[in-house]
Order: sequence, then structure tokens, then C-alpha cells
Amino acid sequence: MASIGFIGVGNMGGPMAVNLAKAGHTVKAFDLSKEAVDKTVAGGCTAAETVTDAARDVDVIITMLPAGKHVAHVYEGTDGVFATARPGALMIDCSTIDVDTARAVIAAAEKHGFPMVDAPVSGGVGGAEAGTLTFMVGGSDEAVEKARPILEKMGKAIIHAGGPGNGQAAKICNNMMLGIQMLSVAEAFTLAKRLGLDAQKLFDISSKASGQCWSLTSYCPVPGPVPTSPANRDYKPGFAADMMLKDLKLAQEAASRAGASTPLGSAAESLYQMMSSKGNGGLDFSAIIKMIDGEI
Repeated sequence: MASIGFIGVGNMGGPMAVNLAKAGHTVKAFDLSKEAVDKTVAGGCTAAETVTDAARDVDVIITMLPAGKHVAHVYEGTDGVFATARPGALMIDCSTIDVDTARAVIAAAEKHGFPMVDAPVSGGVGGAEAGTLTFMVGGSDEAVEKARPILEKMGKAIIHAGGPGNGQAAKICNNMMLGIQMLSVAEAFTLAKRLGLDAQKLFDISSKASGQCWSLTSYCPVPGPVPTSPANRDYKPGFAADMMLKDLKLAQEAASRAGASTPLGSAAESLYQMMSSKGNGGLDFSAIIKMIDGEI
């Protein structure tokens, strides 16, 4: 079993750290929120007082942080991971950040002699708690294979997307598709409502027809058809609208740098920005249907 320092144990990182502890690993957890750390301690982790404490004398360092600037600071800062970790420690960044920062941090890690991968996740809080996340992993073949046994304790699918930063590229492309698809499903159900077509009937038909997609069959944005969807719990987030907006912004920034045309991605970003600006960014991203329907 490995000794692991886990930095960033919020809504996603916390359950992930606990699953590693349940699997028999020794996990030191650090977060700026004491409440978040206390939850992981209750789940079998030990508390680290600082980033330095979390990264010292462990085999693996995992990070789950809000943005690229936080990742760069935690790894490259004066008292950061690179300055503290034991030689050859494996580093796994599970944050969703911009591709350029991911590649720069991994390049810096390799210069310091540390194997590192970017491994953003899909599956939301429920997947983190159940240990069923999908990891999109970027890095060298050797680094990915070192990371795989650790990732397997937190997820059900570990997919090597290519070189450094390609995990982030896969994540933002996937979530751009998800955001666009949810808008299409929300618009269709709103139109069906206006036309007098029952939501369950539309679900029964479209889930078996050409309109089928994950946003419909697994995460239907209207109450009823999919009992486990957030629509049946007042849109309490599995994946908050503000998090979707973050990923859509990352996708648009990447598209601009790459010279890629993404008009629907741009439209999706604008609509989720509108939802967030109205103060509803804490709702699940599927609650966009309420804005489209004029309810919020």
C-alpha cells in the first residue's frame, strides 16, 4: 500500500481521498477548509496542516484544485510540492484546468525528476463517493502506468488520452458536448410542454430514438423519468452550473488558442453565464431548463 498526500479535499477530492483510505492506503489530507479535512479524517485519513506537510515523505501526491493558477502555485511555489516531495514521488493532478498550465506543470515536474500525470475526472460527486469516476489521463506511458493502480481505487475507467495535457483536452471537449447536449434536451422538453406532450412520453420515445444522449437517459432535466437525476431533488447539484460554466470557458479559451470554430460551445457558455449571473450557479447544471422555461 502507498502513502499518499491529497491536497484539495472538497466536494470531489474528499470522497476520493476517503476511498483511497478505505482501500488500505495511508492518506494525509490537506485543504484550506478545516471542515473538509475533518470529513476525510472521519473517513480514515489523517489531517495535514499545510501543503508541505501533505507532500512530505509520501509515495504519491494527488491534487484536486479549482484552477490552473492554484495548481501552478501548489506545485511550483517556494514551499510547494516540488520543493518538498521525496525524490521520484508520483504526482497526479485531478483538477480540471487549462491545457497549457497542465503541460507546463508536468514539464516542470519531469525536470525535477518526478513522474506526473494530469487526470481530470468525470462522474460528479456521486461518482466520487461511489468510486466510479472516469479518469482522462495525460502523460507518458510510464507515468500513467504508475498512476493506474492508485486511480483504480477511485474510478471504474482509466483512459490514457495521450501525452501531458491531453487529459485536460479530453475533459473540456467532453464537457462542452455535455453542456450543449443538456441545452438541446432542455429546449426539447420545454417545447414539448408548450405543445401539450407529456414529459414521460417524450422520454419514452426519445430515449429509444435518435435524440438519445446521456443528458436525456441518465440525467433527464425534468422530474420523473430518471428518478436519480437532480431534477427530482430540486436540482441539488451533482455538477453545479458554475462548474459547467468553468469548463465551457476553458473550452472556449482553448478553441481560441487553437483556431477551432465552436459556435455551439460559445452559445452554451453564454447561456450558462446568464444562469450564473442571475444567481443560480449553485444549482445543478440541468437546472438550465428552468431558465429556458422562464422559471428562474
